[in-house]
Amino acid sequence: MDHMDYEIISRKRGWDGHFKLDVYKLRHRLFDGGQSAVLQREILERGHAVAVLPYDPIRDEVVLIEQFRPGAISVHQHFPDMPLWLNEIVAGIVEDGEEMQDVAHRETMEESGCTINGPLELISRYYVTPGCSTETVTLYYGPVDATKAGGLHGLADEGEDIRVYTVSADECFAMLQKGQLCNATAMIAIQWLMLNRDRLRGNATKNTNNT
Repeated sequence: MDHMDYEIISRKRGWDGHFKLDVYKLRHRLFDGGQSAVLQREILERGHAVAVLPYDPIRDEVVLIEQFRPGAISVHQHFPDMPLWLNEIVAGIVEDGEEMQDVAHRETMEESGCTINGPLELISRYYVTPGCSTETVTLYYGPVDATKAGGLHGLADEGEDIRVYTVSADECFAMLQKGQLCNATAMIAIQWLMLNRDRLRGNATKNTNNT
């Protein structure tokens, strides 16, 4: 499909606060070749995010963060097993004029206290909730020295209160299987690590031996 396969009839800003909400009236081509009825949809203009899996291939440790998420309140009220404080990986919003990889380096330092000490590797770029939001996540693997991780981090003026901790890769895989990593970004990252761990560790060993 291209832009000829849909028509935006109107677009109005419904809310213009910390988040932006636009109200669309649109229609699109149907699979049978016809046109849909005019649809009204509210779209959250969230912006785009970068996330980083901070992993130390020498120590075989993953750096995780934990923080409170207000969007989880109503979910927790209906499903008490769903946490309010989430185990996550590093992530942040891309500001105007920023490059994705620059955001990855900045957020890793701000949220975990670690410096990415090798090339970033792109894991995936994906929609978060395309039924109602424009947000995408560009997800990277970033090699770090996990001995530098720990303590409390985040920007006070953004209300961030982030606990940083490390776990072995095996412990992290167990957390995933037990449902303790219940956000999509962390789940995608750790599943990728399960598939690529041996390669990352092998490359790190080769680089260490060559220095």
